[in-house]
Amino acid sequence: MSGREIVCEDLNLAIDDLKRQGFRLDVIYPADEPATALLTKGDEAVRVRIPAAPPLPDGLPAFRPEFVLTRAVTSAGQGRAGMLYRDLIPGRLGGRYIASHITIPEGGPVADWVHYHRVALQVIVVRRGWVRVVYEDQGEPFVMNQSDLVLQPPLIRHRVLESSPGLEVVELSAPALHETFADHKLELPNGENPQRRFAGQRFLRHVADGAAWTRFRGGEAQETRLSDGTGGVAEARIVRPGPALEISFAPHRGELTFGFVLDGSAKLGAEPLGAADAFAIPPDQPWSLQEMSADFRLLHVTTARLDAAA
Repeated sequence: MSGREIVCEDLNLAIDDLKRQGFRLDVIYPADEPATALLTKGDEAVRVRIPAAPPLPDGLPAFRPEFVLTRAVTSAGQGRAGMLYRDLIPGRLGGRYIASHITIPEGGPVADWVHYHRVALQVIVVRRGWVRVVYEDQGEPFVMNQSDLVLQPPLIRHRVLESSPGLEVVELSAPALHETFADHKLELPNGENPQRRFAGQRFLRHVADGAAWTRFRGGEAQETRLSDGTGGVAEARIVRPGPALEISFAPHRGELTFGFVLDGSAKLGAEPLGAADAFAIPPDQPWSLQEMSADFRLLHVTTARLDAAA
């Protein structure tokens, strides 16, 4: 296949121009702020990139922990398929993790396509509204509502079909920089094989409505079984206040401890937390939540050491 490269200032304009010439989009990255794309037509391939396009990492970048606190007032940028992405871990912890607060303001059909990612971990949780999605070997399309979660295993084909106006989701992935590959041949839905493994992980769908709340470190939590789906790579839960005035967390022995405030307010030590704020806690550090409002809800995700889990 012959190839050439185009360096441009506006990636979207260049992609649209090539599509008008009959090219199809095969690869684009990163999803939150696309900088590089590969398009093909027959035996011809064109790589398009902006001048400052970041290079793809060689393997999984080394984890570099730090305390992160990202406020809801940070701005969002235009991502792929018309989605708006707000960066929740700007330093990316050495390139190991990316977390995004993604919104679709208008709603309706989404300009998405069947695609997949080469990732070690990818989790999506709905904060507001609803979204209709479809996944390889998981049957008919289904709707995700508030606080629902899915684990997207590595390489699973999927597509976002439509959403409510004002949809908001939180997406957490490792590594931070990864490609979105189009699959032009597979049509979804394609049947059911719910026990299929993708690179050692199994698709997981957590439906929040009706799920049990159990005691958790002085508060209450709705568990998601993410550890089962990932083979111990990650855990996730929704946390809310309980009978105690404080929820205390022991030091985490793995890598990431990530929190996103779905609703309400609290204090993280001396730091006030509000709705849509996010934070990351370095390993081996205890932490706690105090002064939680009655409507406080926190998405709490932890990961094992990904190198050891690989």
